[in-house]
Amino acid sequence: MLWNKVFLVLVAVSMVTLLLTWTMDGFHLSFFSPCSQPSPGLKPKQTNVVFLKTHKTGSSTMQNLLFRFAERHNLTVAFPIKECGHLFCYPRSFNTRFVHPGTLPANIITNHMRFNHDEVRRLMPNNSAYITILREPASMFESMFTYFKEVCESFKKVPNGSLEAFLKEPQRYYQPNEPIMAARNALTFDLGGDKDRPETDAAYIRDFVAEVESSFSLVMIAEYFDESLVLLRHLLSWDLYDVLYVKLNMRAAGSKLSLSPGLTAKMRAWNYLDTKLYDHFNASLWRKLAALGPACVAEEVSLMRQAQESLMQSCFGDRMPQLRSGKLIKNKRLRPWQPSINIDIMGYDLPANISDGSSSQVHELCLKLIMPEVQYNNVLLDRETQRFS
Repeated sequence: MLWNKVFLVLVAVSMVTLLLTWTMDGFHLSFFSPCSQPSPGLKPKQTNVVFLKTHKTGSSTMQNLLFRFAERHNLTVAFPIKECGHLFCYPRSFNTRFVHPGTLPANIITNHMRFNHDEVRRLMPNNSAYITILREPASMFESMFTYFKEVCESFKKVPNGSLEAFLKEPQRYYQPNEPIMAARNALTFDLGGDKDRPETDAAYIRDFVAEVESSFSLVMIAEYFDESLVLLRHLLSWDLYDVLYVKLNMRAAGSKLSLSPGLTAKMRAWNYLDTKLYDHFNASLWRKLAALGPACVAEEVSLMRQAQESLMQSCFGDRMPQLRSGKLIKNKRLRPWQPSINIDIMGYDLPANISDGSSSQVHELCLKLIMPEVQYNNVLLDRETQRFS
């Protein structure tokens, strides 16, 4: 039997709650070391969350985590109206009229948007926690360039699709008002800022960083994703299970460009606003981690990684999903979106002898761990609109 590992699932359904308790391989998922404060159960879990999903930062993995949390706790996720697709009419500034009425009142919002704090506050409960994630600007820009170079006007005309050529004369190719806002200071734009504000405007940069800091309870850092999740768990009073994940929406190694130090410096200089943001919040993250204590953080990260391995083993046993090119995945429910024929986004494929049917509730929950964002978005949207229709 597929679930013959030590994997106990207790599902108790009431009018308002769907509670799933997982116990695996000899340790309980809510166990933490004495240094871990606050301990789970001392105060209620935070269930109202705004996650600003930034581009190419690992935010799809974080979104999947939030989708699963919403399902387990019977929460409502705000989704875009049909006219907006899977984004809240990005790159337009967020407005509450972009939200599907069948997904209100909302507990969680996590699809791509251009942040507008006033409009989000109109939508979400007053006690909502505001979270976002940043990535090192050079690494992020390389990802943006390769991912969007066939659809972004600023990149399409660059000779031979060369990142080096673009950075040699970026103003020659840059289109400030194009629909795909990937070519300069994309983090700043996603956060609602002026991506083209001159680098010499020190007052604007200082005030914008302060505005982001006042708006968000936690700014995660992609390069330190696990450490960021430790802070998230403490902030929201969540259990270990609530922050387990599988990496999603990754590019294949052959779709990544190698970066020389000189090229890295040019990308950081071109994305000077994003660089200021990243450097500030990277330092802020490490101050918060230091306040928890390095030993405590290291212990929680270790426990998280052990629990993730145990969860996957409990879900799939010796028939683990295989990480492979999305172009080779025949199962439509598990095939990630491919931006072009030249970019290869990886996904997880089930072995041929495993059914992906929904006959087993446990099996379906396990599939959600590896389900790409567009498919999971559709599943939740259908569930919510049927529930409130």
